[in-house]
Amino acid sequence: MRYSWNAILEAMRMTAPIYGSFREALVDFTYEGYTIPNGWKLHWSACSTHTDPNYHPRTLTFDESRFEGSGPAPYTYVPFGGGPRMCLGLEFARAELVVFLHNLVIGFHWSLVNPDEKIIYDPMPIPVKGLPIRLRPQN
Repeated sequence: MRYSWNAILEAMRMTAPIYGSFREALVDFTYEGYTIPNGWKLHWSACSTHTDPNYHPRTLTFDESRFEGSGPAPYTYVPFGGGPRMCLGLEFARAELVVFLHNLVIGFHWSLVNPDEKIIYDPMPIPVKGLPIRLRPQN
């Protein structure tokens, strides 16, 4: 199921499950010539990180092979956060997503009801019409 997990990772790279989050600066520091004072709120963006061509070449191309081997460098792929604040549900999400995808692919033919459905970010990506799909059992 490694290939399936790589495909899921690439889908989350292209559309992160969360847009980002806020953190608080614990000390004064300088970043690219700007002084960030202690106590300021900082926003990190998973979407910006995941589409940075320095870390993910061909950012608009679906390429599950970018997760083969050791995968991306640390903190360049963060759909579940990173470090000590990484999502505690990561392993549960992995199992749930792979089992769901496996059963969907081997058990059904499926298609999107609205192939051109728009996605809004509020703050997480949400399909405007709920992303309905049409399922037909495979015989």
